[in-house]
Amino acid sequence: MTPAIALTIGGSDSGGGAGIQADLKTFMALQVHGCSAISCVTAQNTLGVSRVDALPPAALLAQIEAVTSDLPVGALKTGMLLNAALIEATAAALAPLMLPRLIDPVMVSRAGAVLLEPDAIAAYRLLLPLAELLTPNLHEARLLSGVAIETPADVERAATRLLELGSAAVLIKGGGLPALRGRDYLLGREGLGQWLAHAAIDTPHTHGSGCTLGAAITAYRARGLALADAVQQAKRYVEGGLRASLAIGAGQGPLCHWHADGAP
Repeated sequence: MTPAIALTIGGSDSGGGAGIQADLKTFMALQVHGCSAISCVTAQNTLGVSRVDALPPAALLAQIEAVTSDLPVGALKTGMLLNAALIEATAAALAPLMLPRLIDPVMVSRAGAVLLEPDAIAAYRLLLPLAELLTPNLHEARLLSGVAIETPADVERAATRLLELGSAAVLIKGGGLPALRGRDYLLGREGLGQWLAHAAIDTPHTHGSGCTLGAAITAYRARGLALADAVQQAKRYVEGGLRASLAIGAGQGPLCHWHADGAP
């Protein structure tokens, strides 16, 4: 058996709900062999993050090189990169790789918690020209594009600006605004933007849903689906995971990665 292979580059979540752990669970659920390159280690649980330790950029580069020099990676994604040095190292490593690259600019959580160092925001623009698909939430789309976002029209303007900065396509996740709950906006270079709707699942246990969406898109791209189809299939997978979300711990639990309707 020779499975599709996907690589995730990002941070470790000790609580298992987001980051590298969520990505690898998603890859496995979608029958893709998952590889990882860890950028930083977090101490966190369902109540929040208590500590973050960044790895040296050389350690991150060594992991990416070890995987890509040996295994036929079909697609990759980036997640939490934390600081400018790690972002710059990742951009240098990804530039020569001719494969689908999803850039999830983990900068601010949907609730507004900052997840990277202040001087790293500008560095993120190095990754935009490398992205087949950029998947910011509303906070991240605002930071990267400079467009204030309060309405659906603002989302569309921000997406256009992000394409101008180099991304081949952008998927802005609308969950941060009540009016956009259950709606995401996809725009590619062909200029035909579309709003993608899914059921708004009423659960407080959504930790890791953004990571999981990016990982599912990456898995489907590694398996050969076209980008638009991969996005649609991934959204269905995440919707199922939210329906079966896990009420674990004293805070915000994660979605369920092994839900019954998550099979390929």
